[in-house]
Amino acid sequence: MKPSARSKSSAHRPRLFGEPERPANLHTAHIDGAARGNPGPASYAVIVRRPDGSLLKEIGKYIGRATNNVAEYYALIAALDFAVTAGIAHLRVLSDSELLVRQMQGLYKVKNADLRPLFERAKKLAAGLAYFAVEHVRRELNRDADALANEALDRTSSNSRIQGIERSGTPAASSEARKSTPKPRRATREDAIRVRARYKNGALHPAEPLDLLDGADVDLTIRRRRT
Repeated sequence: MKPSARSKSSAHRPRLFGEPERPANLHTAHIDGAARGNPGPASYAVIVRRPDGSLLKEIGKYIGRATNNVAEYYALIAALDFAVTAGIAHLRVLSDSELLVRQMQGLYKVKNADLRPLFERAKKLAAGLAYFAVEHVRRELNRDADALANEALDRTSSNSRIQGIERSGTPAASSEARKSTPKPRRATREDAIRVRARYKNGALHPAEPLDLLDGADVDLTIRRRRT
């Protein structure tokens, strides 16, 4: 039986976007941007994993007042910058921002004047990699990046200084070694903080702002400095 004209035409129709075969040594980056208000205080997060799934790098940074879409592009650029610096040639980026993903895929036009230069920078960095792909994922599959972006915002809101978060994963190891090695614990607010302070008028005055929540209870160990 002859194929219908419709099936024959669809079989030979060229794809709008090519789908190159994924390389075996593919790194993956989950990215996210956060803004409390639109615009408002904003941050971004990048979590990069090696081809075997082990953690390579976590980056979270406050970027000041911006929209959520701007923060998303900052996250993408940070992921690409890290890939270039670390010598990563094959990168797959996962984002829950449909706008960013569709614009990078060429499906949506970039009409916003604030996004245009960020889009051009991201496109230029991506073109320098041997393999680059960006894909949309549901928000629940991007929770770690979302939590890291909010952690960067929380740290900044509790402190007058602009702070960043940068953590490296353990070095690449065999699968057996990874099974026997416990995952490193993330730093918490209960961790010790060493602070210089001056005692004056019956009170201690820290020499620099403290990364503490208002009303937090702390234990103090006083050691007199030698002058």
